[in-house]
Formats: sequence, structure tokens, C-alpha cells
Amino acid sequence: MRKTALIYDDIFLKHKTQHGHPERPERLVSIMNTLRDSDIWDSLIHLSPRKATDEELLAVHTPGHIEHMKNLVGYADPDTYVSEDSLEAALYAAGAVLVAIDRCRSGEIERAFCAVRPPGHHAEADRAMGFCMFNNVAVGARYAQKLGYKRIFIIDFDVHHGNGTQHMFYDDPDVFYFSTHQWPHYPGTGRLEETGTDKGAGTTANFPMDSGAGLKEYAVIYNDILPKKVASFDPDMIIVSAGYDLHVQDPLSGIRITDEGINTIVSAIVRSKDIPAVFALEGGYDLDALSASVLTTIKNLLSE
Repeated sequence: MRKTALIYDDIFLKHKTQHGHPERPERLVSIMNTLRDSDIWDSLIHLSPRKATDEELLAVHTPGHIEHMKNLVGYADPDTYVSEDSLEAALYAAGAVLVAIDRCRSGEIERAFCAVRPPGHHAEADRAMGFCMFNNVAVGARYAQKLGYKRIFIIDFDVHHGNGTQHMFYDDPDVFYFSTHQWPHYPGTGRLEETGTDKGAGTTANFPMDSGAGLKEYAVIYNDILPKKVASFDPDMIIVSAGYDLHVQDPLSGIRITDEGINTIVSAIVRSKDIPAVFALEGGYDLDALSASVLTTIKNLLSE
């Protein structure tokens, strides 16, 4: 069994959104209840997050954006509500990924799942966007490089394209961004021809998926294409934007991935190369599908 951590804290429940908003505290309540009732709870290494520092955020975000988030209560954009405790939650969300990377580096764990909110992959260098305040996986990727993980492979299977993550590493030859996402769909980025620029040319791979796509289409990408990309890039760490809104039950998705599909995707990721892997929660808004998907993910992290 692989040494796998679950990183969580009730601070994430204090990020409050407006009534009816799909990104709500109940998402994590449902996940944690499902995990506690499962047969894997005692097999996990339970870790607490820490707050990301300004210096760590500045590796991918502008000073102006960080300052704006510190002083805002209200809407950062039409989709992103910032409550009084949201900043604290967001700092711990980014910091959870950093704790996972630290513990991977020390050898205490091999893999981790960060059950966090707010999510991160839409956050741009200079602005919040799409429920996201800070880009958790991007902060993590730069931190991992600082610790000596030179080449990072980011995989994003959220139904929405991770525009912020792509833009932050678009010209970076040492960070590969690999995304499957519904197209056309919010936020409108992630075309097939978006493959990187300058020294980063070829280190972005987008796979826009038609509404209605399911296991057949996803299996080709994750079982056939992903392993080749990973082998060619030869990364030292995998970081995953784990968005479960691609599930057939999700209200924000036209993708038709079932529980079996989630298992196929995650299994392919962890088998792609035997290196440290850190998963950070992004989307997923049907509580039953979300909780079952996270449980399936962590079972794969423990066993594959």
C-alpha cells in the first residue's frame, strides 16, 4: 500500500458563498463524511495544511492581486464571492498543496489528496476568476521546483479548462500542462492549437471534448496519449487539478463520465510514472458524485 496523505482542515468550511452558489461548504462536508465511513480512513496519513506565505504566492501571482484579495469582501468577479474568512481559507488551500509537497520530499508520503476550497485553476496571475482566488496547483508547482523537483507535470481533468494554470506556465519548458475539458465551455480557453510558446512550446497539451463525450473518448487520452507525454517529458512530480464536474451527474457538465470513468482516469494518471503525485480538489458540484469520485481517487492513490 502506498503512503498516501489526506490533507484537510475545517477552515475550508469558513469560505462562504452566496445562497445557491454551487461551490459551497457542503461539498467538503459530504466528501469527509464519505471518507470517514469508508474502509480506507485508517489507511490514510492525516495531515493539516498551513498558510501559504506572500512570498510563496508571489511565485505565480502579482503583488497587486494578493493585496486586492486581502482587502476584498464581496464579488471578485461575477462568479467568485469573497467572504470575511475566504482569504484565510484560500491561504490554507494553497498551503495544503505545499504541505503535501514537503512531505513527499521528506519521504513521509508518496501521494496526497488535498481536500480544499476555494479551488484554484481559474485564478490568473493578476485576478480571481471562476470561484478561484489563488492558483493552488500553480503555487505548488513553483514551490516543488524550489525544493528540487525540477520538472513538473500538471494534469487537469476538470470539465472547465484551467486557464490560469496554462497561462502561468505557457512559456515554461519545465512545467507541462495537460488538460481535458468540455469545449466550447467556460472559460473559453484550451483550444487544441494552444501548445505553449517560446521555450515552452510543446509543453501544453489541450484536449477539448465535445459535450456528450464519455469513457470511450477519455480512455484513449488517458490510457494511450498521457503515458507517452509523461514518458517524453520525464517529470519529477505530478500535480493534479482534480475537478469532478466532468461526472455525468454534475449540473455544470455536458460530459458523460461515470464512476467507472473516474476510476479509469485516476488509475491511468498514477500508473503513468512512479513518482510523487499530489491531487488538489477543483470542481465537482453533485454531492453524491463528488464524494464517490474522491473516494475512488484515494483508493487508487493507495493501491496503484
